[in-house]
Amino acid sequence: MSEFEAGRPVVLRGGTVLPMTEGREVLSGADVLVDGETVAAVGPNLEVPDGTVEIDATGGIVLPGMIDTHRHMWQTAMRGYGADWTLTQYFVWYYLEHGKKFRPEDIHAGNVLAAIEALDAGVTTVVDWSHGLQTLDHAEAAVDALRSVPGRYVLAYGNIQQPPAEWSGTKEFRDFAGRLIGGDMLGFQMAFDVTGDPSFPEKPAFEVARDLGVPVTTHAGVWGATSDDSIALMFDNGFMTPETIYVHAASLSIDSYHKIAATGGSISVSTESEQSAGQGYPPTWAIRAHDIPVSLSMDTSVWWSGDLFSAMRTTLGADRSREHMEAHSKKDTVTHSSLRAEHVVDWATRGGARTLGRDDLGSLEPGKKADLVLIKNDASPVSFPLLNPYGHVVFQAQRGDVHTVIVNGRVVKHDHRLLGVDLGAVRAEVERTVEYLRSELGEDEWNKGMNPDIPEAKVLDNPYTYTDYRSDATRGGA
Repeated sequence: MSEFEAGRPVVLRGGTVLPMTEGREVLSGADVLVDGETVAAVGPNLEVPDGTVEIDATGGIVLPGMIDTHRHMWQTAMRGYGADWTLTQYFVWYYLEHGKKFRPEDIHAGNVLAAIEALDAGVTTVVDWSHGLQTLDHAEAAVDALRSVPGRYVLAYGNIQQPPAEWSGTKEFRDFAGRLIGGDMLGFQMAFDVTGDPSFPEKPAFEVARDLGVPVTTHAGVWGATSDDSIALMFDNGFMTPETIYVHAASLSIDSYHKIAATGGSISVSTESEQSAGQGYPPTWAIRAHDIPVSLSMDTSVWWSGDLFSAMRTTLGADRSREHMEAHSKKDTVTHSSLRAEHVVDWATRGGARTLGRDDLGSLEPGKKADLVLIKNDASPVSFPLLNPYGHVVFQAQRGDVHTVIVNGRVVKHDHRLLGVDLGAVRAEVERTVEYLRSELGEDEWNKGMNPDIPEAKVLDNPYTYTDYRSDATRGGA
């Protein structure tokens, strides 16, 4: 659409604006003016420069672009394949058996599809928790894919097929990281987990991260894989920092939450994942008690949805469910919801910005980056009446209601259609990956993967192949 030419200002007129500033105000009948890469103004009846494109936001909700702080984008070509998996079955399929079969072009296919899917759902920034980067060619493919789609991304570099000390210890890795560190549209993190092995084999990777000045994102508090022992090793060795991101953190002790709070880190909650796979009960109730910053994520489309509407909804439901159950166990009744719709909308926007250290994202204020979403669907009976906008975003809206998406001042979706995206080409690329993997596995193994056998004994207390460590904390020593 030629009207959205580069550099031309855009104004969204007359919407209900959720700027996600400190007071969590609601602006009715307000405008948002985008000029260049930033928000120029927010308010009613704004005067705009000549030639500004106007988008009618009447009856809709305008909010900052949503931010997903943990998504295994490379797995998206396997969408829905593991719908009935447990976490153990996921570990077996990806860590031990078939994850190593993915070629660079398969990483590329998954990343492109995931990036487009995110934009379509109003997720303007995604942390690509990319632990399938077996070689630098795989990493280059991941980056090429992300750069081909006009969203904002952070490549969290990882490799589940090698020890973190090994893949992070090469000059080639440092050179690769150096090209991305500090990027605006494509940033960089290191992604690896800590087994709890007292020899601390992950320590050299933390030292690399410290030398490079990049955050570490780690799956913490995952039942049967990472535990309080992992947190203790990080804490005792001085590797817990305000930039550290703890994913899930769903089966930790109070002491571990104290350590995270004291060192200023944040937690990325993947409620759909924690509910279904078994990392532990979604921990927002515990996180809130320790005042730890929260962001939301959806984990992987191998199981779950790729939007943050479902993440907000399930997070609110899980937290409230536990609150009710705890009250009932004491013969009591909850009379006031502690976690409210406005809180999870904050986690999906400003919370993600805080996690990434991006004070220029997550809210709609003059001078902030112009990443924003218009939720509006005049063809839907669910679009009205609009009474409680925070509640509407969480419990009523869905990806099909995303009308317009702007990233860094660029309109990438309008009138419910992605702009400049060749879905046919993306579909063909993904189909090539599926065909390749299916042929590599063989038809029997492919079908078995979707419906794994029930194991004769409990298996895989430690999915990390670079150490044989077992302990009571990972159930292996029990």
